[in-house]
Amino acid sequence: MKKSLGARTVLLPAPVLVVGTYDGGGRPNVMTVAWGGMCCSKPPCVDIALRKATYTYQSILERKAFTVHVTPEKYLTEADYFGIASGRDVDKFAVTGLTPVRSDVVDAPFIKEFPFFLECRLVNSTDLGLHTQFIGEILDVKIDEDMLDDAMKPSIEKIRPVVLTPEIREYYGFGEKLGNAFVIGKKLREK
Repeated sequence: MKKSLGARTVLLPAPVLVVGTYDGGGRPNVMTVAWGGMCCSKPPCVDIALRKATYTYQSILERKAFTVHVTPEKYLTEADYFGIASGRDVDKFAVTGLTPVRSDVVDAPFIKEFPFFLECRLVNSTDLGLHTQFIGEILDVKIDEDMLDDAMKPSIEKIRPVVLTPEIREYYGFGEKLGNAFVIGKKLREK
């Protein structure tokens, strides 16, 4: 028998994404978000949801741009810090020793040490209640060459992204490969 848990934020897992913006004074800032993911294929778009109280919220509206980093295990401590400190009060790059770099595509910084990120132009925002959903068109994807597989695609085994269980606030890495998407289900089609 299934147990009803009611309406809760328990879609598992949630990606651990780090969003980069410039504030009103042009200072680079980053914050960690768990509400986000791919939302359109053509044009390629990603969505993130932020509370209005965050420092990054106003920066995205003003600059109309942001970067989205996939958090690798190697930088989990820094990413967790980015989610608990406010850019209003502290320079997160100075505290962590990570390096902000100006994107050559959008008006937003990226983190030099993170191996994989998206450069996004804000195309829409929707007030959902406590959070506002920002949709960014992905104008470019940057990745360290050593994070690519033999087919020149991002390698999950090399990047080692982190996910979150939001309700219980635990981070996890990825396990073994289970199969190829859109292939393993073909066995059932053949029956």
